[in-house]
Amino acid sequence: MSKKNKWFLGIVLAIGLGIFIWEFRQLSFSQVWQELKQLNWGWILIALVSMLIYWGIKAKVIQTLLRRRYKKYKFTNAYKVSLIEDLFNAITPFSTGGQPAQLVALNKTGVDVGIGSSVLLMKFVVYQGMIVVVFAVCVLFGYQALSTQLSQLSLLIIFGLLIHIGVIIMLLLITFKASWLKALIHWVLKFATKFKEPAKINQWEDTLIEKINLFYEESLYIRREKKLLLEVCLLTLIQLFFYFIVPYFILLSLGVHHTSILTIISLHAFIVLIVSMFPIPGGAGGAEYSFTLLFGGFILNQEKLIIALILWRIFTYYLGIFLGVFALKLEESEPLEKD
Repeated sequence: MSKKNKWFLGIVLAIGLGIFIWEFRQLSFSQVWQELKQLNWGWILIALVSMLIYWGIKAKVIQTLLRRRYKKYKFTNAYKVSLIEDLFNAITPFSTGGQPAQLVALNKTGVDVGIGSSVLLMKFVVYQGMIVVVFAVCVLFGYQALSTQLSQLSLLIIFGLLIHIGVIIMLLLITFKASWLKALIHWVLKFATKFKEPAKINQWEDTLIEKINLFYEESLYIRREKKLLLEVCLLTLIQLFFYFIVPYFILLSLGVHHTSILTIISLHAFIVLIVSMFPIPGGAGGAEYSFTLLFGGFILNQEKLIIALILWRIFTYYLGIFLGVFALKLEESEPLEKD
């Protein structure tokens, strides 16, 4: 990990610690201790297993997409790559560091950079498509309850959904109308030469066109392989399910049983949608605020609410950081085994 990324990691952890301290400022520590003693650790374990399965299925998606060129690509390598992605997503604004980090990790296992790039792009497309499907379903089933309770967040959710739909439209353009997108990029960058050196703009255009061509070639293959596409889509849906259900198990561990699985999954999806619009790594501050607003109606006890918040952030955010650091240390001390 570079010095810059270590600074990012330190800042993220410091912000997280500061938020936890702030949330605890007005609580009764004796009451918090009583609530912790009453936790059902069986449900906590299930929440942990759900996250481990989530990373495992994400690894399986990587392994499945690599099957065309690397039939014997190891699942353990894919799992480490999955964790490394979560680490760099967590410590960079808008989760921009995950893709490059994955590509480097894949390359260290013997995957060609060009093939790795196209595979990761296809993984990203499928993920974006499936997450839009999940968000749309959650809006259909959970938006009414949300809009009546927290109208200020409902607009953010719709706006976030529109952004994700816009990303999908752009990716579909690359898949089916790459020539249109190339023409659009050329037009936009030609206009940009008024503000930047033409040589630099031409370099940007060449890089973008190369990436579009790589992605287009991979998309042609996966469009022909409908069984593979269906397999990856189903795996991604299952992956998202195990992630979105984690708060449900946390609530059960705190003795909160009067909740619907579908409602909790919908609320968690809404939080992810809102957090994706925050430039701060991990949506720090926005994630915690959204959680307390959305789940406050189910957990009336303030101590339980803050415990639920902290457990949720540990499992869905900080655990990925710590396991990602561990996977990265393994990679640095013993390079990932090549096929």
